[in-house]
Amino acid sequence: MAWITRFLTAISFLVVGIVFVPDVFGSRSDGFALTVSLVKLGHLLSFATAWGAALWVTFIGGIIMFKNLPRHQFGNLQGKMFPAYFSTLSVCVAITVAAFAYLHPWKSASTMERYQLGFLLSSFGFNLSNLLVFTPMTIEMMKKRHKLERELNMGDEVGWSKNVPGAKVNPKLAAMNKKFGMIHGLSSLANIMSFGSLAMHSWYLTSKLQL
Repeated sequence: MAWITRFLTAISFLVVGIVFVPDVFGSRSDGFALTVSLVKLGHLLSFATAWGAALWVTFIGGIIMFKNLPRHQFGNLQGKMFPAYFSTLSVCVAITVAAFAYLHPWKSASTMERYQLGFLLSSFGFNLSNLLVFTPMTIEMMKKRHKLERELNMGDEVGWSKNVPGAKVNPKLAAMNKKFGMIHGLSSLANIMSFGSLAMHSWYLTSKLQL
């Protein structure tokens, strides 16, 4: 199924939802009320997309791929996926921040609402740092390490890596491992901090739900 077909299918379900729950957008032709409803919808959809993507990539999809793909193939796939992943998160969280700031202007916002804006801005900052700084550095270092490992007949293994015992007898590989580990660690930390910030906002949204 082409991406445009999937996109149109999702839009169709959204339209059907509006038809069956028309009161979400107000019962009267009030332009401001409609704007507020649309902003709330944008906030919810963008937050849900960011939360779902972060949950899947961080705790499910990445682990499955790591356990089932040859190590170099896994790394190359991550190198293609992570820029798209952090771009998606950055855009979605930016929309979430903008919508929340519109609904809760700083001057009239409560202390809790200001905290929530802070969490969302933190998440945006962590994702942007990953997109613009840590991910490019990690990919560049990964490619250099892959090149050296191929010369040492490493990288095609699934599961237990030949890298660790190989680094014990190859100082150049050991140095690359150390640098890669540091950069990758910073990237992972930024990703977890972003996820934690989104988790804090999920608690706030839960407190506002009326089911």
